[in-house]
Amino acid sequence: MVLHPANVLISQGSFVTHPKAPELGLGRVQTIVGDKITVNFENAGKLIVDGSVIELMSVDPNHID
Repeated sequence: MVLHPANVLISQGSFVTHPKAPELGLGRVQTIVGDKITVNFENAGKLIVDGSVIELMSVDPNHID
């Protein structure tokens, strides 16, 4: 599988949110290997996201509502 087109812009260290699970909170990308994106979320800890299916939303941590 390949990354969802929007996830191509995400890199290690990027801040992201999960659009279908906002309760996870702000996350920081730890690694990207193939289509697997490891994210450390503030409310859920480290999770591996299938980047071919889930479009993570890149966010600026200084401008969060």
